[in-house]
Amino acid sequence: MSDVPPELAELRDSIDNMDAALIHLLAERFKITQRVGVLKATVGLPPADPAREKEQIIRLRRLAVVSHLDPEFAEKFINFIVAEVVRHHEDIVEAQQRSDPPRS
Repeated sequence: MSDVPPELAELRDSIDNMDAALIHLLAERFKITQRVGVLKATVGLPPADPAREKEQIIRLRRLAVVSHLDPEFAEKFINFIVAEVVRHHEDIVEAQQRSDPPRS
């Protein structure tokens, strides 16, 4: 038997469920951003969009405040995600350039 109080075990189970939900949400988000990356590469847009990123940070910081989450943490979190998305978009551009036939 464990010495963990039942309430702590229940709280940990809730945390585990939330962690699983976060992973699933991030996976879905990255599926969508992959599609965005392909579309951007196809139409010749750059992998990063600093204006959009700035708007997102402002929006998410406000949302964090309303949700009683540290806005600094929210900004660091979204910056981490955006950096990964931009890296994926750069990879898509490179892959597309490798597969494009040479121009005459």
